[in-house]
Amino acid sequence: MVVIGKKKYQSGEGAQFMTRKAALKKLQLSLNEFRKLCILKGIYPREPRNRKRAQKGEVGIKTLYHKKDIQFLMHEPIIWKLRDYKIFNRKVGRARAMRDFGEMKRYLSKHPTLKLDHIVKERYPTFIDALRDLDDCLTLCFLFSTFPSLPHIPRDQSALCRRLTIEFLHYVIAAKALRKVFISIKGYYYQAEIKGQTINWIIPHHFSFEPQEKREVDFKVMSIFVEFYIIMLGFVNYRLYHSLNLFYPPKFNSTELCEKVLVDEEAFVSERISALNVPLLSLDPSIQNVDDEEMEIDQFSKDADAKQLEAAKLEAEKIKKLKTLFKGLKFFLNREVPREPLVFALRCFGGEVSWDKLLFVGATFDENDETITHQIVDRPSMDKQFISRYYVQPQWVFDSVNARELLPIEKYLMGAVLPPHLSPFSDSRLDQTYIPPEERAMMDPEYRPSNVNDGESSSEHEEDEDKQENVEIEGNNENEEEETEEEDNNQYVKLLDEEKELERLKKKKAMKVKAGEVSKDDPYEKERQEKQEYRLREKMIKKKHRNLYRSMMQGRKERAKEIWLLRKKRRIHDTDEKEKHKEARKLRKSQIVE
Repeated sequence: MVVIGKKKYQSGEGAQFMTRKAALKKLQLSLNEFRKLCILKGIYPREPRNRKRAQKGEVGIKTLYHKKDIQFLMHEPIIWKLRDYKIFNRKVGRARAMRDFGEMKRYLSKHPTLKLDHIVKERYPTFIDALRDLDDCLTLCFLFSTFPSLPHIPRDQSALCRRLTIEFLHYVIAAKALRKVFISIKGYYYQAEIKGQTINWIIPHHFSFEPQEKREVDFKVMSIFVEFYIIMLGFVNYRLYHSLNLFYPPKFNSTELCEKVLVDEEAFVSERISALNVPLLSLDPSIQNVDDEEMEIDQFSKDADAKQLEAAKLEAEKIKKLKTLFKGLKFFLNREVPREPLVFALRCFGGEVSWDKLLFVGATFDENDETITHQIVDRPSMDKQFISRYYVQPQWVFDSVNARELLPIEKYLMGAVLPPHLSPFSDSRLDQTYIPPEERAMMDPEYRPSNVNDGESSSEHEEDEDKQENVEIEGNNENEEEETEEEDNNQYVKLLDEEKELERLKKKKAMKVKAGEVSKDDPYEKERQEKQEYRLREKMIKKKHRNLYRSMMQGRKERAKEIWLLRKKRRIHDTDEKEKHKEARKLRKSQIVE
């Protein structure tokens, strides 16, 4: 009896994976169309356990996809729309080549449109799923909102990104959902809490766009992502606005308009909305917002611990105070400070903001208003100052938000040397995390390392040192006699010390008692024994957990290396700062002598 078995690579991983070339052949799509379809549907290459079996014994590393994913793509109606695009381009190209412009105009009027609504609903069945995946969406939309018209990025796409992102910022202001802010070289990092989900995004700095010479960034692929994220963010904004009982798209009260309407009314409305300084119009003001109600913590849960409940209560109280951090304060922004991030941060916590009405639309009060409590300034001095207000630098706003309290303004006054701007996103409670010396000094007041705030400590002691140096330079002639007397006294003391030392050596020779031998543990032997025990414990790990243990150890080594590199960078920075301060002191000393 002959037993017919299965052929090789027809079961297991050999039958589960297929290469990209085979996927293109199966779907009858070009590479660009296949890439676009995968981005829109959220399908990515897979990494097999055994690459040799998955590639059916072929040598090299190939891009592999799961067969079920490709079968899932076969039923997507977008494929037919992509084929319509191909036919449309062929017809338009033929009409252009034949110079039949009437026919070409007729074809262009019937341009096929691609709708992605069903894909958004398919990828995010619930609203919470969409909020969880909002980080990349917001970051990319904020980035594209700053782009000009590029070859693969239409102007309409950038304008739509700008409108949708501003609408989202308005929701965060209305819901008071902002929690953390951090300024870095890349841009402004924000963290908001919406419907119980923590959302982080980055807004880039407003610099002029520098074109890419080498085309290192593929804007075409990024534009495909944005095409999907625009539809997604539009749906999310609609749901968020209606959860707060607000009009969507955002509108503001016409009664508050005291300025003349511009020639283009739509441009005027968009400018007022983008100013972030306008309260939005509610659908029904009598209905109370659900998000504004206080959340009650369930104290009768069986699984809840008393400490956890107490921590949750404290956190809820802190957030409640944070929402009204700047309530009752009026801020005026100078023209040199970044307007949008400051208005967004101040209005999220109940502050009133305004600026020079000649610069931007949306100013609510002038600089001469006596009720202004703080003026945000980023210049060393001002000619005209009001006694009734504080002149602070922009960092005070962001540091106060991260500290969840109004910090003392003495360190942030106009022209003052600012304290370090620490990141609120680093969790110092975790192991193997780099904590800057300034943050460690804030956490532990007794912690005083030698390298903490070398610049600040040197700047604090510079005046004292300069005064001492001036006194020394001026009184050199007066102290010559005192120095000669001190030298005579020192020589006499040295002679006495030498005599005492000779007497001690004579007594030591006369002594005949031998010192006892103390048995000490060999540290190298102890360390070797501990290493041997550690290796034996590693061998006791089960085989199924061994790979996980190795990856954990590898991660620990990488984190330790990263901490070491950050500490090394900080040491180099501190030594450079010390050298700068030394050179500055030498220059001042030479100037005083001259």
